[in-house]
Amino acid sequence: MRRPVQLALLVLAAVVAYCATATAASPSLGGIQPRGGTRGATDVVLTFSGARLGDAQDVLAYYPGVTVKKLEVVNDSTLKVTVDIAADARLGDHAFRVRTATGVSDLRTFWVGALPVVAEVEPNTEFDKAQPIPLNVTVTGVVQTEDVDYFAVDCKKGQRLSVEVEGMRLGTTFFDPYVAILDSKRFELAFGDDSPVTRQDGGCSVVIPADGKYIVQIRESAFGGNGACQYRLHVGTFPRPTGVVPAGGKPGEEVELTFLGDPSGPIKQKVKLPAVADPNFRVHAQTPEGVHPSGLGFRLVDLPGVTESGANNTPTAATPGTAPGAFHGVVAKAGEVDFFKFPAKKGQVFDVRVFARQLGSPLDPVVNVGVVGGPNLAGNDDSGGPDSYIRVTAPDDKELAVWVNDHLQKGGPDYFYRIEVTPVQPSVATLIPRVDGNNPANQDRQTISVPKGNRYAALLQANRADLGGPLNVGLGQLPPGVTAAAEPMDAGLGLVPVVFEAKADAPVGGFLTPITATHTDPKVTFPAKTTFDAVFSVGQNNTPYQRHYFDRTAVAVTEAAPFKIDVIEPKVPVVQNGSYALKVKVTRAEGFKGAITVFPLFTPPGMGIQGSATIPAEATEAILAVNSAPNAGARKWKTAVTAVSDAGKGPVWTSSQLFTLEVAPPPVTLTAERPAVEQGANTQLFCKVAVAAPFEGKAKVKVLGLPAKVTTADLELTKDTKELAFPIAADKTSPAGKHGGVFCQVVLEQNGDTITLATGGTELRIDVPIAPKTAAAPPTPMAQPMPMPMGQPMRRLTRLEQLRQEQEAREKAGQPASPPPAPPPPAKKP
Repeated sequence: MRRPVQLALLVLAAVVAYCATATAASPSLGGIQPRGGTRGATDVVLTFSGARLGDAQDVLAYYPGVTVKKLEVVNDSTLKVTVDIAADARLGDHAFRVRTATGVSDLRTFWVGALPVVAEVEPNTEFDKAQPIPLNVTVTGVVQTEDVDYFAVDCKKGQRLSVEVEGMRLGTTFFDPYVAILDSKRFELAFGDDSPVTRQDGGCSVVIPADGKYIVQIRESAFGGNGACQYRLHVGTFPRPTGVVPAGGKPGEEVELTFLGDPSGPIKQKVKLPAVADPNFRVHAQTPEGVHPSGLGFRLVDLPGVTESGANNTPTAATPGTAPGAFHGVVAKAGEVDFFKFPAKKGQVFDVRVFARQLGSPLDPVVNVGVVGGPNLAGNDDSGGPDSYIRVTAPDDKELAVWVNDHLQKGGPDYFYRIEVTPVQPSVATLIPRVDGNNPANQDRQTISVPKGNRYAALLQANRADLGGPLNVGLGQLPPGVTAAAEPMDAGLGLVPVVFEAKADAPVGGFLTPITATHTDPKVTFPAKTTFDAVFSVGQNNTPYQRHYFDRTAVAVTEAAPFKIDVIEPKVPVVQNGSYALKVKVTRAEGFKGAITVFPLFTPPGMGIQGSATIPAEATEAILAVNSAPNAGARKWKTAVTAVSDAGKGPVWTSSQLFTLEVAPPPVTLTAERPAVEQGANTQLFCKVAVAAPFEGKAKVKVLGLPAKVTTADLELTKDTKELAFPIAADKTSPAGKHGGVFCQVVLEQNGDTITLATGGTELRIDVPIAPKTAAAPPTPMAQPMPMPMGQPMRRLTRLEQLRQEQEAREKAGQPASPPPAPPPPAKKP
């Protein structure tokens, strides 16, 4: 009685184990609703929507300030997440991922503001029926097709009224909002469409001219819209500057800033800068009336800085500074040029970068560097965008001048800038590249999920600047029970394949971590930073309109996958101009029969690998065709194969081990002559054999690429073979003309594996037989030479003998001989 019970329990355990793996899938996070919340709010319930979220275990947050208190799975596509928002949480977008038992989701954002939230209430699409709202609130709403939403606020004379919207930046859809402030007579006091500060999102501010009711309007800029065009409209008395000086400072220091462009005038404010540089850091003007929702871009760099004197508009009045150092100012009026100067030593090399449009300034900078009182050394307008960059070398121990102006000679009170002058320093930026280069919004496989007892492979990218040599690239931290296998990144490449492997008992879990890069020479040091961008709003021609930059990827151990793949390690090299059949084998979990698609992770330079192959349902292997170019460098490369299958609820990714592909010179080459044959006749293709590396046994050789109805026979060669002769037989209907693309394929068995190479490229000429004379009796056909034994070459005729033979054939056929060339005309007398 015990044995059937034990058997039943074993079957039940196997079914349970398979069911656990069958749910393994990559989770997808489509969005977070509501799109934002308020500083200091507690027990805020957010809805995370997507797919394959049923086994969610954690929410990974990129920034402090929003704390997850509770995670509730509603169903496979919906989570309820309860959060607290700290009173000092950073304003703007916060980034999150969902970690499930079987993967890590894409990144999505949630916005934090300083104002309480009220909801739009329809109908509010007519000016006279504007929705009344108090000042200093954030309105959440939707712009439907041709929709215009109106809101009414009561204001006092002299009060500042500011409006700013988050629409495109919410990343829900392509939504280009327009906002305006109108008085009770519909006169437009201010409007905002696009802005260097908020990009496609608009904003505007006015000082109220009289007590009364004022109307705030929001719509899509072209009167479009749809149910996905959500907005967060900030309406209040908060400051809304459009510039700041200085536009950067040292991490950890306290700086006094002057905010520019607010309708009430400049605003001075002391700000304590964060101790750690943050690429997304922004400074927010704050007064008793409120805080600027969007803030302004601000550089956190350890450089001494100076601000222009205001009278530095000529070379002789240049504001002095030091290099390395930063220079700040404003091109305050049209046609203005700002000058700075700093001492330099002969031979010093400096990178000069202008930050303006990147920080939210309307300035389109043009920068020049020259010797004070001497020649101009270099200049630049745009460099990878509207901002400018140049590299200069000091010619003497003299002061250098740097000056900046607007490309269109414009200017204004908020045309601010920051110039950084630094010595040339090596650096590296790391990331995981997009797998779909045609879709910038695709975030697939930019995180690392390693199934227990299995492997996951990723390409890590390191973009060097002013640096050479091989790099060690990896993750800043690995989960317990996970190891990483990788070769150093080649000095000439920016990518390296890395295979992560988890032990069968590794605990499920994960976290955020940077991608690290160090030089293989410990004496060479440089800063390395991880830089990703998640694109949310995409316009025409796949142009990104809204993206979020972040500095870490996610790595996790997940539940076991229902299959595991291994590559049969090649025992022979892939020779130059050769090919190889790479075998991929799968081990399936009990009960899993699905088809599996395999892909090469990394294709070494000079090689080609088949883009994908499918292991059919219930099958155990597939072949990936590999080839090597004739000029591929002879060396060994490490790579891996990735695999994906739908395990019942979405894609599950695994990988093979890291294996070696070796490129080597061919052991044997053939040099083929160019044969010619008439339709219906026979000839031979002669090939000289050169053995570069002696081998045992015989290699099989066949001729490929012959035209239609031309046949030959396969031959063999050994290490001692010097020449081959392939019998060529042309049918009477074989196409006449020159036929290129004819070559020999050599197949050699070695070490229990197969070397395949192409060599001996040539062309075959097929001629039409000479027509017999119509009036004369048919000529006696020429005796055909006896066919020679296969592989034994006949005596070859010289070109002169061939021409004589052709002439004799013409004479017998009654055709005239080719006339001699005409004599040259007599020379003219002078």
